[in-house]
Amino acid sequence: MNKPMHQELLEWFAKNKRDLPWRENRTPYRVWISEIMLQQTRVETVIPYYTRWMEAFPDPVSLAKSDEQQVLKQWEGLGYYGRARTLYKTAGIIMQKWNGIFPNDLKTLESLPGIGRYTAGAIASIAFNQAVPALDGNIRRIYSRLFDLAVPLRTKESETILWQLAGSEIEGENSPGAYHEALMDLGSSVCLPSAPRCLLCPLTSWCEAFKKNTVSQRPVMKQTKSIPHHTVTAGIIRKPNDEVLIAQRPAHGLLGGLWEFPGGKQEKDETLEECLIRELWEELEVQVIIKAPFGVYKHAYTHFRVTLHAFLCEIGDQNPQPVEAQALRWVEIPNLAAFPMGKIDRQIARDLQKIEPIRNGEESIDNL
Repeated sequence: MNKPMHQELLEWFAKNKRDLPWRENRTPYRVWISEIMLQQTRVETVIPYYTRWMEAFPDPVSLAKSDEQQVLKQWEGLGYYGRARTLYKTAGIIMQKWNGIFPNDLKTLESLPGIGRYTAGAIASIAFNQAVPALDGNIRRIYSRLFDLAVPLRTKESETILWQLAGSEIEGENSPGAYHEALMDLGSSVCLPSAPRCLLCPLTSWCEAFKKNTVSQRPVMKQTKSIPHHTVTAGIIRKPNDEVLIAQRPAHGLLGGLWEFPGGKQEKDETLEECLIRELWEELEVQVIIKAPFGVYKHAYTHFRVTLHAFLCEIGDQNPQPVEAQALRWVEIPNLAAFPMGKIDRQIARDLQKIEPIRNGEESIDNL
């Protein structure tokens, strides 16, 4: 007699589950942090960040008692910085309302900032052993194949169907957390987006797409728009003592609260130098003197790509004003590491720090 599908899956999971740090002690806080970090980010990337985060903020109380700049610094490099700011905000709410103790009610979890339907279901099932549905990218893909769903993912119709399927599949499950983690691991190692390893899958007996030979056609994906590209400039503005000027981005929006070398997007028919002169006037109300190119940096965000051209600059005795920034700060180059930055600005800072020992030797930074 064949085993039930859930039993087959859980037995496979017992033999093949990944050794992940957030599985060592499945508290709601640890599950929450891991799930937020894993949004749009690979497991291999998250592991060292998660470990460092737990050393700095081992529980909601320590997170709530920190400050946003500390939180952003711990998060630096993971991207999607709104997640970090929301974690900090939500920890404060948990501290104020429940004295640092996570609520275990699904609807209450969903009401917290940054905790959507999936994350609430993951916390409730993994940390509180509640038989409630959770639907991440891996589980969506598995169910799309398991039930041979021909509706494109991330549409209203497919979301309705998939959440209904997730609810019916988890109902009555005695080990809901293990069941969800098993599906996540199956999606990461076997039921892959391309070239799925169907012959190693414990669920082929129940997989409609496998039976109908439609696995390569599932899930059906929506057509994606082309990703725009922007050319951007940034000014490395130096004082004679080699302090450099950095600006803190507005609290809300892309890279909110992080520090950057000021600049902005190139407009049509504008040279790079003209762009930087205009941007620094609009942002700082200074007339900048561009001394030399410093470097070219590329980065891809979710919805667009950028190529940033950085220039060494001077402004003489002018006093820059934070017209568009939260704050401005003159910082010695070795101290730039203390300020949370996005990836491009951090690379510029590191390149400056590589040059600093040369400047202190025989060669001047002006000649580089």
